[in-house]
Amino acid sequence: MPPPNVGATRRRPVTIAATPTARDRRRWARYLVDERAEARVYRDLASRRTGEEREILLALAEAEGRHEQHWLDLLGDTPQRLPRAGFGTTMLAWMARRFGSIFVLALAQNAEARSPYADEPYATAQMAADEQVHHEVVRGLAARGRRRLSGTFRAAVFGANDGLVSNLALVMGVGATGVAPSFVLFSGIAGLLAGALSMGAGEFVSVRSQRELLEATEESDYADSALPHLDLDANELALVYRTRGMDADEALAKARDVVSAAQNGNAPVAAAPGESSHDVVGSAWGAALSSFLFFASGAIIPVLPWLFGLSGLVAVVVALVLVGIALLGTGAMVGLLSGASPLKRGLRQLAIGFGAAAVTYVLGLLFGVSAA
Repeated sequence: MPPPNVGATRRRPVTIAATPTARDRRRWARYLVDERAEARVYRDLASRRTGEEREILLALAEAEGRHEQHWLDLLGDTPQRLPRAGFGTTMLAWMARRFGSIFVLALAQNAEARSPYADEPYATAQMAADEQVHHEVVRGLAARGRRRLSGTFRAAVFGANDGLVSNLALVMGVGATGVAPSFVLFSGIAGLLAGALSMGAGEFVSVRSQRELLEATEESDYADSALPHLDLDANELALVYRTRGMDADEALAKARDVVSAAQNGNAPVAAAPGESSHDVVGSAWGAALSSFLFFASGAIIPVLPWLFGLSGLVAVVVALVLVGIALLGTGAMVGLLSGASPLKRGLRQLAIGFGAAAVTYVLGLLFGVSAA
């Protein structure tokens, strides 16, 4: 049976075969199962949320249902045998049912960006446009979660990465000099403690300083008690409002209203509460503790081969493999949360970590030769 005229609403002319091939139908069936799986992901995520976010996710699921119906109409009916959903979509559904976290939204954002509908002759222009809009919707939802993850989570992720890179470089450099394995182990443990303490202290000072800086910019009620005594026509309260961004006329009008109200015994209206600096930068103690612990958890990995009695080239290779896996993992996590390619970010972290280790290893070899 020839397919319906799905090219009528497209933005570009498309030549569509009067009779679809078996390959076309297999592709439609794959699109069908992917749309069903994506709709299920959004419904699972919605079940873990309330209010506006829930409504948005359910609307996305409904849109995916419309796309599913499009492929059903083309196929004429649900095929008896359907292909499996793609690996990425399957993983999304599994994670959504178990976690419902920011990671799922970040993955969904990447999935929406890879929609094939822009080049699919049997997909309508509206479907391709929907997928582009879905990408932006999911990106907006993921952005909310990313903001909530600032502070403590940032310190944790980058603390672990710093521990991996710095201690790998340390043990590679010390090990290349040819010293006894026990000395390499001691150097690694010392580097772990020194780096973790430094990271924790630095994160505490950084977050506390940022909180204090933001708190100093917030509006205060310091001059409220002086308001009833100001001259209604000549007062400097307008200057206060001008420093807060109002133009001269608006500031003067607001100053007159506030002073007049204060002279009549009415307290000034408090400013609407905004996002607290505490919410913006997180807890200083939380950031310091997570930074300490995650730096230590990263820094212990390069030391493990020597901790378990390995030495020489075997210990070096095992350390490189363990750290390489961890660097790929942390890089992929950063990429995922930023909406970028997890693989590219993972490979970038791997290159940086191994590059630093290579430099210190060569220096260790040179030092060992000269010291001999």
